[in-house]
Amino acid sequence: MLNQETDQLLQNRINELVVPASKVAHVQLGNSLEHALLVLIKSRYSAIPVLDHEYKIKGQISKTMILESILGLERIEYEKLEERVVSEVMDEKIPRMKEDETFLKALELSINHPYVCIEDSEGVFQGILTRRAILAAVYQYFRQS
Repeated sequence: MLNQETDQLLQNRINELVVPASKVAHVQLGNSLEHALLVLIKSRYSAIPVLDHEYKIKGQISKTMILESILGLERIEYEKLEERVVSEVMDEKIPRMKEDETFLKALELSINHPYVCIEDSEGVFQGILTRRAILAAVYQYFRQS
């Protein structure tokens, strides 16, 4: 049975843990794979959100997805990096939450994902909630208990 303090943590809103959109590396649907790979390498992330021209979340792209898309039968086909675009390779099934949802849902989604995209009621990208931030909040809670 949960005590009142634990229940309060799990029902807390996530907004104070969110990394704002202005600080999150992302790419757009029409960007080349070469551009996406450069953003991924420079940001040091393994995956980043993909947004449309209205900054709505459309999916995510990772280094692995890009590299798999340029693998030929006998060699890596680097020339495809310039020819192909993000929308051809990205994963559309990504975890997302609204700004006002609870910590418990974020904790559940973070089990299988390194980050959760946060969107407003119109689907506009607001930022990400990282597994690291969630674990830090849980750690802080138990240190204080």
